[in-house]
Amino acid sequence: MTRRKNTSESVEDLGSPNSTHIEGKTETQKRYIGAIKSFKLIFATGSAGTGKTWLATAMAAQALMNGRTDKVILTRPAVEAGESLGFLPGEINDKFEPYLQPFKQVLYDRLGKGRAECMMKSGKIQAIPLAYLRGITFQNCYVILDEAQNTTPTEMKMFLTRIGENCTVIVNGDTTQKDIRGESGLIDAIERIGFLPSVKVINFTKADIVRSGLVQEIVEAYERPKEDKRPSKEYKRFYGKEIRSSELMLEPTPYVEEREDPLGQFLFKKIREVVIKK
Repeated sequence: MTRRKNTSESVEDLGSPNSTHIEGKTETQKRYIGAIKSFKLIFATGSAGTGKTWLATAMAAQALMNGRTDKVILTRPAVEAGESLGFLPGEINDKFEPYLQPFKQVLYDRLGKGRAECMMKSGKIQAIPLAYLRGITFQNCYVILDEAQNTTPTEMKMFLTRIGENCTVIVNGDTTQKDIRGESGLIDAIERIGFLPSVKVINFTKADIVRSGLVQEIVEAYERPKEDKRPSKEYKRFYGKEIRSSELMLEPTPYVEEREDPLGQFLFKKIREVVIKK
């Protein structure tokens, strides 16, 4: 006799969607959310950790849940500082999978893991490599292009000319982290069409970084000119010792002048310039 299967155990747990209101933590984030609600095409630029991808994906998920759009299309150029898609294992969907993790984290949080995966299987949420969008028309959907700084002007033109009726298109990127040679399609597009009435450009700054305080400090450190330590190393190599910080602040500099050593005076002044600039 075959035992009847417990149907309650076979029903997929879709999880509970996160219905909390999406609010910006900074003024720029608030303007970004407002732009997504009001404009057809939004360009967002800025450093990592400013919430560009999270907010765009969360807004798209909310529109899908509320029935304000039919589907969500997620895309990005398959450009990384490592293996290309052709060298990754599996079919094209498997190859593109690693690029989708930032989107999936937000979708699981806003929709619940089971519901998000169900929508992916049904086609309500589609992940398509940028190169495979040619010939597609965006209609009644939200489209998010992430890492857009790694598109070429030709790729960006191809993407933008997919825009049809009743769709919201969000293009995100960090122009300081370009991994391609030549001109960025993101910068080119903003310069060409950023002034159009249906287009909104949002520029995030390091003040908008919300990921962590450490990330903000890291971004600030990379924005500062790198300190040139060669004069200090050369001085130590020639004279066998380092200059004390107290000596660097002397005015005039009798220690070096008394030596009547042109090289020592030159290196001393170079080191002193660096210290004073700090």
